[in-house]
Amino acid sequence: MPSSFESLTADAHGLALHARQRNPGGAPAVVFLHGWLDHSHSFDLVAEHLPDSWRLVLLDFRGMGRSAHQPGHAHYQFAEHLVDVEAVLRATGLESAHFVGHSLGGIVATAYAAARPRRVLSLSLIESLGPTGGPPENALPRLRGFLDDLERPPNRKRYPGVEAAAARLREYTPSLPESVALHLARHGTTPVDGGLVFTFDPAHRRRFAFGYDDAQWLAVSSAVTCPVQLILGREGFLLEEERALPRMAALRLGPPSIIPGGHHVHLEQPAAVARALVQFISPAR
Repeated sequence: MPSSFESLTADAHGLALHARQRNPGGAPAVVFLHGWLDHSHSFDLVAEHLPDSWRLVLLDFRGMGRSAHQPGHAHYQFAEHLVDVEAVLRATGLESAHFVGHSLGGIVATAYAAARPRRVLSLSLIESLGPTGGPPENALPRLRGFLDDLERPPNRKRYPGVEAAAARLREYTPSLPESVALHLARHGTTPVDGGLVFTFDPAHRRRFAFGYDDAQWLAVSSAVTCPVQLILGREGFLLEEERALPRMAALRLGPPSIIPGGHHVHLEQPAAVARALVQFISPAR
């Protein structure tokens, strides 16, 4: 972690969220939102290539990174991440900011930009064109899946050391360089008896009870008024064209920036992603 980052705590209506900030007096202010089961350190490599003059705010979503977990009886739902965003803006005193989101973080940033248009100056979406909720007929199976998941006890696997945890990350994302996987594992695990566990709450693996279908997400996306850029990994996750094109049109997107890499292209090609962010955000500031 760069020494210029300082940690802060944001109060999300009684839940303590962890965030990190660099250059609190700088401009422009840019808030980074990470992907599912990731944490704020997934943007460290990109941050190294961004101007020192920028104010950077990196958030850990609830139940991920170093942020507090929900009480044992509670469940995570998508809208709660919008509460997390409001909390970090309140804690940092930011009235508005540019937002960068990877995967889940991009979905959250898009929804927040639609709901709070005056607070989002621009959106940079990394491998993120919205949820994959599908058609309306998926609603009932989703509810059933949510209830089924409650009957399965959460599994928090132990690892003998950071190297083993990093190897597990590379099983899920083989394109991650070994050094990057080690970086994520160092900052994304905590010691327990018998080894290490990942810091994210295993309850996050349960399915949401509710998810946007395609028509609902298009309605949300169409309410975004700020400039939007899309950054894709050439070998990343792609929606089928018949679903991607209407979403891009709703956001009034130009051609995406396509960079060699997978779904975690910001970890594989941080300098290239940083260049794309600078080219987009600097003129908008």
